[in-house]
Amino acid sequence: ARFYASETAAAPAAGKLVVNFALPHAAILKGTEVNQVDLSAVSGDLGILADHVPTIEQLKPGVIDIIADSGSTKYFVSGGFAIMNPNSVLNINAIEAFKLEDIDPQAVATNLAESQRLASSAKDEATKEAAAIEIELYESIQTALSGKS
Repeated sequence: ARFYASETAAAPAAGKLVVNFALPHAAILKGTEVNQVDLSAVSGDLGILADHVPTIEQLKPGVIDIIADSGSTKYFVSGGFAIMNPNSVLNINAIEAFKLEDIDPQAVATNLAESQRLASSAKDEATKEAAAIEIELYESIQTALSGKS
């Protein structure tokens, strides 16, 4: 017999959001009950609570803040998708994710400066475009680390 995912999944506690947060090589969270998830999407910043309207959002480089009874955990993601299901289950699929506390601000500043140097001295369009992507990423990380995201 076949079942819909909503028929087989255990219902979350009242007022709780169930989060599955996966990368291509690892699962960060699996079936974890939280109070809220704040994320940066292409359409704008979202605060997601239990019973949020179903949606699919493309993530932009930025912070995902997972808020539980035990506190808040912030991750920087370079991109991906967030899928809110009608049963208060949020699936986050990201390309890369790192805890903000694990990112070295000095390394980000050094790499940003190097990318800016490459962009200004590039002889061809491909190198300029690659450097521009790196610059956008490092600037997004700096913004996240400064708490302005």
